[in-house]
Amino acid sequence: MTALRRLPAGLAHPFSPAGRADPYPAYDWLRANDPVHFDVTSRMWLLTAHEHCASALKDPRFSAALGQRERVRDDDLPASMLTTDPPDHNRLRAPGTALLGPAAVRELAGDLAAVVDGLLDGLAGAAEVTRHIGEPFATGVLARTLLLPPEDETAFADLARRASVNLDPLAGPQAAREGRAAMGELTRFLDAHVARGPGGSIARLAADERLTRPEMLGILSLAVVGGWRPLAEMVGNALFWLLPRPEALAALRDGGDDLARTAVDELLRLEAPIPFTARVTTAEVSFGRAVIPAGARVLAVVAAANRDPDVFDRPGDLVLTRSPNPHLAFGAGTHFCLGAPLVRQAGALLLRGLAERFPAIRADGDPPAWAPVLVPRRLGEFRIRLS
Repeated sequence: MTALRRLPAGLAHPFSPAGRADPYPAYDWLRANDPVHFDVTSRMWLLTAHEHCASALKDPRFSAALGQRERVRDDDLPASMLTTDPPDHNRLRAPGTALLGPAAVRELAGDLAAVVDGLLDGLAGAAEVTRHIGEPFATGVLARTLLLPPEDETAFADLARRASVNLDPLAGPQAAREGRAAMGELTRFLDAHVARGPGGSIARLAADERLTRPEMLGILSLAVVGGWRPLAEMVGNALFWLLPRPEALAALRDGGDDLARTAVDELLRLEAPIPFTARVTTAEVSFGRAVIPAGARVLAVVAAANRDPDVFDRPGDLVLTRSPNPHLAFGAGTHFCLGAPLVRQAGALLLRGLAERFPAIRADGDPPAWAPVLVPRRLGEFRIRLS
């Protein structure tokens, strides 16, 4: 283990209130000076280089199941793809492709386009990005994915919003209790929905003999908790980068579907809603001279890895045509996000649709500020003018 190093005086710790709003100066320093860093404040190892983060996300010595220790909360998340290691992870993941795999997303293409068109049809004048665009977008996309009837969408959105606190590993006791209660309500809601026999991908998932009923409902619940809030916040994060750059909006308008999907990856690289992933080592791991002991708490800081100049040319710039783009916003290895095809497809439809429908789209008032939270990475109030 190398000698302990601390951030220089005057550089905000990335988990402090000031650092949460702008963690990148600290990430840049760590990546350049101490990429395998033992943080004495959090008592965790922070990996900030792309090479090390990608390795940790793929190496079975970094356990996702044990990574739940990173939660300040005293409750465990239910067993799911997110909180298990192989072989249990693989057993749960394979049936999930019926819901979120590429073939399932292709089946949804027309429904996703209808969701975006309906949302854009209802916009005019001014809007607050998350309330008026991001949250309705996330609700519509997941409602179609889950084959919910329109009359259930309002109740579903309320449950998804309240259950999303379970994303935050640092949620306080009151928020954690509310999150547990909301998760219970969401599971009962989904159980009743499946019992009504909606058919399609839900029927295929429910009939999969590899899963118990609670495990099947866990896959559905994870799709909601892991998808609703990040989808909602992705919209504001993307517009934060796009609106000051008319040339980027013009490229989205004129570049076609392929460029729009490439743009989604680039925007997620720059502002990943989930900025890090927790693991615990099951054996000693060496990265060069740095030795991480067994039983160590580790954060793969993908937000830092995604701006690694050793991997990305002009890492702090928006390059909509960037290809290849080996960002880690969707993770890597066996835990690579199963919902990535859905995010790319739906995000491309929405962002291109906004650019086409509203060529004069722009920020309204003061520039938005980043919220002082860790998970998800998101903006505070963000008002825009559409015409």
